[in-house]
Amino acid sequence: MKKVIVLSVIVAALLIAAIVYSDIANKKAAEGNPFGKANLHPATIEQLNDPLYDNQILPDQLKAKLDEKEELFVYFYSPTCEHCRATTPVLVPVAKELNVDVKKHNLLEFSASWDAYGIEYTPTLVHYKDGKEVSRLVGGQTGEQLKSWFQEQTK
Repeated sequence: MKKVIVLSVIVAALLIAAIVYSDIANKKAAEGNPFGKANLHPATIEQLNDPLYDNQILPDQLKAKLDEKEELFVYFYSPTCEHCRATTPVLVPVAKELNVDVKKHNLLEFSASWDAYGIEYTPTLVHYKDGKEVSRLVGGQTGEQLKSWFQEQTK
């Protein structure tokens, strides 16, 4: 019986140590991130060094740009969305080729933006002009669909 108790204590201690180590490692990986948050979802942490997910826009920055009536394109996505993971590698090169600045907004980290911007599905690409939404593209898209949409929006 003593062996079972000792073994249980050792297993519990190892589990606690693993949880603490994982938490410390996640906080270390999240240091200096563009989201301004100490604790990030592991899926977001995985994308921190991926150039496809640079050019992030935070909620306050997005609101300020819209209040200033700026024209901008915003890609609302979630790192856990399989359609986003398929669309992003198509979207980024198309936007670069057409010289369109697409800001990326992580809905996993900033869940209040779902309601604030009327996002129902990810991925969602929105074009704002004079601070107002003028067009929206929802769901996974091919390179040709994205190219055509951007060309229509930038006429």
